[in-house]
Amino acid sequence: MPPRLIRFNKPYGVLSQFTAEGKWQGLKDYIDQPGVYVAGRLDADSEGLLLLTSDGPLQARIADPRFKMEKIYWVQVEGLPSEDALAQLRSGVQLNDGPTRPARARLLEPPPAIWERTPPIRERKAIPTAWIELAIREGRNRQVRRMTAAVGFPTLRLVRAAIGPYTLDGLAPGAWAEQAVL
Repeated sequence: MPPRLIRFNKPYGVLSQFTAEGKWQGLKDYIDQPGVYVAGRLDADSEGLLLLTSDGPLQARIADPRFKMEKIYWVQVEGLPSEDALAQLRSGVQLNDGPTRPARARLLEPPPAIWERTPPIRERKAIPTAWIELAIREGRNRQVRRMTAAVGFPTLRLVRAAIGPYTLDGLAPGAWAEQAVL
């Protein structure tokens, strides 16, 4: 039997596990498919692409940083990032657990055409926001949030748009679809 691969657009407030905890929902509220397991994690306060598979080696290829599968994030930040801040992200930034690998970083203008978040992000009238596309090949705990904060632009909203060749295309928040293994 070929391995199953599911693309899921994880909404805000959903854990990367089947069991709910406290105020956070679990995947079982959205995906009732036996025999599939999460390949990688996405924090409850982050949104976007989460992959699930029935195949252990495929799960490892997707989730294990040794395979360096690129992950693309759309990040709404507080403030308007300068070219210097983007250059710092591109060359790697120093975090408390060591330097990050160089990333691909660019301003997204216009912002991505995506759904409204529920609940909405906090916005301050006097401080503008901007969207950055950030592509990384590692996956430390809350890494993208820590990277944008390290260059002076705190993350307000984080959406994972792609993992390797797999994307969010065609998935509304909370929706999932079977995917051929690429």
